[in-house]
Amino acid sequence: MTGKLYGVGLGPGDPDLMTLRSVKLIAAAEVVAYPALAGGASFARSIAAEHIPATAHEIVMDVPMTVERGPAQAAYDAGAAKIAAQLEQGRDVVVLCEGDPFFYGSFMYLFARLSNRFECEVVPGVTSVTACAARARMPLAARNERVTILPGPLPEAELRLRIEGAESVAIMKVGRHLAKIRNVISDLGLLAQATYIERASLPQEVVVPLKDAPENAPYFSMILLTKGADPWL
Repeated sequence: MTGKLYGVGLGPGDPDLMTLRSVKLIAAAEVVAYPALAGGASFARSIAAEHIPATAHEIVMDVPMTVERGPAQAAYDAGAAKIAAQLEQGRDVVVLCEGDPFFYGSFMYLFARLSNRFECEVVPGVTSVTACAARARMPLAARNERVTILPGPLPEAELRLRIEGAESVAIMKVGRHLAKIRNVISDLGLLAQATYIERASLPQEVVVPLKDAPENAPYFSMILLTKGADPWL
C-alpha cells in the first residue's frame, strides 16, 4: 500500500485563517513537505509551525525565485522524487501551500508530477484575493458582475486593455511592478478607486489608497480596483 498525498491550503498568512481540515491533517502528519526560498526560510512552514508534530519528517524544497522557469522546475522535480519515496513506503505526505493549492499555488506543480501515481486530496485554503478584499473592506462583486484577476508582471499594454474592460480587478504579484501598474491605473483615471494591500492578515499588513502606496512593494502585495461608487448596492 502506498501513502496518500495531501495538498493543504494554508490561507494568506494568519494561522487563524487555516481551515479545520488543514489543521487536522498537519497535526497528524508523518511527513510534511513545503517550499522555501532557496537558502531562506519557508513562509508556508511558518504559518503551520505550531501544528507540525515534532516527530514529523520534513521535506524542504528550495525553490529559486527567478524569471527563468528551469531552476524552479528542477526544484519541483527533486521535491517530487523525495515525496514519492515516502509515499512508496506507505507514508502519507502533507504538502503545505500558501493560500490555495490550485490558485497560483506551488502544489499544482507537484500534483502534475505525482497525481497519476498516487492517491491525492487537495484541501482548499483562503485565497489572497478574498483575504485582501476582507482586510480592505472592499466587496469585489455582486449579482452578475465579473471579477478579473491579473498578474502584475503582464506587459503594460495588456494590463491597460484588461483593466479597461473589467468591472472589478485584483492585481497580484505586484512587487517590482508597482510603478508600472500605478501609472496605468492613473492614466485610466481610476486611481481614486484603487486600494493597495501588502502582507494581508499578518502583523506587518498595510492597507492604503493606491495613491499612498510605498515606492517599493513586496511580492506579497495586491491592488484591488472596483469601478462605480457603490457596486454592491
